[in-house]
Amino acid sequence: MEQVDVGKCKSKCMSLFDLVGPCLFLLDVYLDVRMVLSFYQQEDYVFMGLLTFILLGSSLLVNTFSLLWYLYDNDGTETRKENCVKNICPLIILHAFLFGFLSRYAGVLKTLICGICCGVYDAAGQTSPKHDLSILLLFDAFSESAPQLVLMLTIIFQRGDVNLIPLLKAFGSAAALSFSVTMYHRSLRSFLPDKNEQSWGSSVLYFLWNLLLIGSRVAAVALFASVFPCYIAAHFLCSWMVLFLCAWRLHTDFMESTGGERLYKATIGIIWYFTWFNVVKGHTRSKRNIYHVWILVDNVILCGVWIWQMKKSPPYFHFSIDPVVIFMVVTLLYILGLCLMVIYYKYCHPILKQAECVERLKEPLKENDVDPIGFRSMGLADNSSEPPERVNRRMKNLADNFYYRPGSLMIP
Repeated sequence: MEQVDVGKCKSKCMSLFDLVGPCLFLLDVYLDVRMVLSFYQQEDYVFMGLLTFILLGSSLLVNTFSLLWYLYDNDGTETRKENCVKNICPLIILHAFLFGFLSRYAGVLKTLICGICCGVYDAAGQTSPKHDLSILLLFDAFSESAPQLVLMLTIIFQRGDVNLIPLLKAFGSAAALSFSVTMYHRSLRSFLPDKNEQSWGSSVLYFLWNLLLIGSRVAAVALFASVFPCYIAAHFLCSWMVLFLCAWRLHTDFMESTGGERLYKATIGIIWYFTWFNVVKGHTRSKRNIYHVWILVDNVILCGVWIWQMKKSPPYFHFSIDPVVIFMVVTLLYILGLCLMVIYYKYCHPILKQAECVERLKEPLKENDVDPIGFRSMGLADNSSEPPERVNRRMKNLADNFYYRPGSLMIP
């Protein structure tokens, strides 16, 4: 009885923590509007146009994924996320006006409030409406929050002064980015049989190495953009094309249509511009190592060009910190992030061994058993080619990519 009470207490605390997400989302929307109005009042129409383009482009991308997932799931197995939407036409209208993302937030809020007030929680952790939302938040983070953070830091570096609104917007983008990565990681961990044993130290370590890698990458891009604002677009497009071609050659299985899968691979290219993201099953250590070496070299080149330009054409304001020191800090932060990543994968990252999974799958389920082991819901059963209806297929697919490695317990 005591263990049940402890479990309910943990679930309630996690639900209260999940309520931070909508608050950060509303704060981010408010700061977006304030930032656009601030640029308009200052007659900075170029920055206003760039910010508007980022906001609309990201919103269009996220709502497109959301609508496609609704269409995929509209096969008679309707979820409990948004009971107010009953057919396709209102869904299309809702997403056409870029409000589909908000409808998913409303469904998650309803589930969280019911869980807190009534004590009704998803025991398996694999049917929660948070899973689709966590993926959308991840896409939104790297298509909106990360570019916004680059824009805000570029403005600060160019002007040499710190205004309240740009500083708040940069903080809001960083908070939304960090929270989306953390929420995505927690959703992945819910597909593991030992999800209840996850320690806060593991989550904090995961948060830190992602923050260091993404933060140093964003800083390097912003430094280059502050001296060559016209060339940063060419750098992004060239890098994205290379990353998109790399993703194109991989056999991903995330969406349920050809067009949707191509859109997903294009989105992978955007995410890879800022950080690594597992998209296929199997050992990806060599691919990830090549990626991090390439990003580290790219960061060094971007910062080196920034230092060269700062020495060649000094700005009208005086930097309190020497540019070489800033370059060293950015590079060392990325290397420190890589070290923390290695520590996480060595000591905190659970890897499912194929032999163990098959052995556990041979154990028959009793009547009314909800499969507490969790392996069957990860799609490892021999006699099932399709995931169970109660499992979120998209998040299960990503969890397999991140955790499952066939044949060994080696670092992925």
